[in-house]
Amino acid sequence: MIEKLNLLPAKITGPAVPKNAGAVQMSDEFGKFLGNAIADLNNSQKTVDGLNEQFIKGDMTDVHQMMIATERASLGLELTVQVRNKVIEAYQEIMRMQV
Repeated sequence: MIEKLNLLPAKITGPAVPKNAGAVQMSDEFGKFLGNAIADLNNSQKTVDGLNEQFIKGDMTDVHQMMIATERASLGLELTVQVRNKVIEAYQEIMRMQV
């Protein structure tokens, strides 16, 4: 059942950028990485919405599946918000530096 819910630990790796890559290539790869992460979060939210609809209609027999997917999407959203907050905090710190 765990395989069905895709709850196995995921290997989180950053973008594969060669060591001699330029800033433009690195920023493009990082942008793709963030875009994929946000798309995955959106897909998990859509999955939860679909499971909620099934639960409301009475088509779902396994409520645990819905609760696990809901909690996973909730944790993903919390992680995304915390990462965003840290990025904004780092940006503000850089902007406060005197050159």
